[in-house]
Amino acid sequence: MADDVRRWPALAVGLVAAFMTLLDVSIVNVALPSIETALRAGPSGLQWVLSGYALTFGLVLVPAGRFGDVHGRRTVFVVGLALFTLSSAAAGAAASPAWLIAARLVQGAAAGVVNPQVAGLIQQLFRPPERGRPFGMLGAVIGISTAVGPLLGGALIALAGTQQGWRWVFYVNVPVGVPTSLFAWRLLPGRAATGRPGRSGLDLVGVALLGVGVLLVLLPLVQDQQWRGAAKWLFIPAGLTVLAGFAGWEHRYGRRREPVFRLTLFGLRSYTLGALIGLLYFAGFTAIFFVFSLFLQFGLGYSALVAGVSITPFALGSAATAAFGGRIVNRFGRPLVATGLVMVAIGLGAVMVALHFVPGRGAPLVMAAPLLMAGLGSGLVITPNQTLTLSEVPVAQAGSAAGMLQTGQRIGAAAGIAGVGSVFFSALAATHGGWSRAFRDALVIAIGFVLVALVAAVADSALHHRAARRRERETAPAPG
Repeated sequence: MADDVRRWPALAVGLVAAFMTLLDVSIVNVALPSIETALRAGPSGLQWVLSGYALTFGLVLVPAGRFGDVHGRRTVFVVGLALFTLSSAAAGAAASPAWLIAARLVQGAAAGVVNPQVAGLIQQLFRPPERGRPFGMLGAVIGISTAVGPLLGGALIALAGTQQGWRWVFYVNVPVGVPTSLFAWRLLPGRAATGRPGRSGLDLVGVALLGVGVLLVLLPLVQDQQWRGAAKWLFIPAGLTVLAGFAGWEHRYGRRREPVFRLTLFGLRSYTLGALIGLLYFAGFTAIFFVFSLFLQFGLGYSALVAGVSITPFALGSAATAAFGGRIVNRFGRPLVATGLVMVAIGLGAVMVALHFVPGRGAPLVMAAPLLMAGLGSGLVITPNQTLTLSEVPVAQAGSAAGMLQTGQRIGAAAGIAGVGSVFFSALAATHGGWSRAFRDALVIAIGFVLVALVAAVADSALHHRAARRRERETAPAPG
């Protein structure tokens, strides 16, 4: 366990890296029109610029997390961050759509290497009762980076111009990534003996099966608008079949050596239901910003900067409650997550009501207060849920457990963008350009994902309460 003086700077380094890599999930949204003009990128190319990052991000999370568990997180973190910085520079210098897509694929994979190390470091550096605060800070980073991405992207494009501003959306990572890599090598703890001797070789078959399974599930989701026809959905049952094979292999392999992921973690109710809540919430949470940016820029004709500013209330609300939620989660448990989900659903419902009465150019103003409420709720969801989900996970499996949790979130985000985006574009076509109506219809689906996540949170709360009552009865002294 690191001393108090050293572990907080180490955490700060991890949070900066997490912010950079998660920012690139959403910052590109507002740059797509500029990229289309500058590089003459077609719809398929733009889709790959956006979704290719998410695809490779999700593919490497679990094996990278496991590799860090076994071989030490510092080296894996620094290598991943250096690769992310270099690929960001390559993306900014892109001279063609193919060049930019290739750089984004590498950038996403590097982000997937970095992120599970951050959660693993929190598990390693802080004792269980202390983890609420650092996980609260990580939750704030997750919420803020996703919401502030369009604002920062819009500001960069406004400052540098529509022709070259999109390049700075990527270049901005370089002056941050270089010193962060140097500080990481100095401050992060070196290799820790987290794997069991003689059993920690890399599970290549498990890595391959997991990668193929996740790829098959994600591909039709991230290419929903580009691959027409129903045949693409056959990839999902094929992917689930491969993932079932992965589960069987891991069960057998785990008897002899250390697998890429311990399936026994799903025997922990807190981990299983927490991962489900994360998947469902990210399906609704991420999709909102995707359609919101399209609605404001293409539907209402606002600039990238105004579109980014309009999402700021959500970011501010999330920042205000994320760290607070991390501090109080151990006292309130999963009911705190349920409360946050209710607030998000109410806030998004209020956005729909506001758009009904002000569907045109005044929309950003009337949506500000409802988005603030949804953001306040989001801060009570992401941080507490992550803290509770990883609370019972052994430190030796923290990286792979965090990687699987984030893989579920990436799959949820892709599914949400596909589902919500499909409804959005279908409504837009049916109403011949009725942007406000299409956005409201998309919000209904996003709210649906949030409400299903709420059902899972309530179920976990009820099961926890029932288990606590049973333990009380078992430990109570016999009468007489």
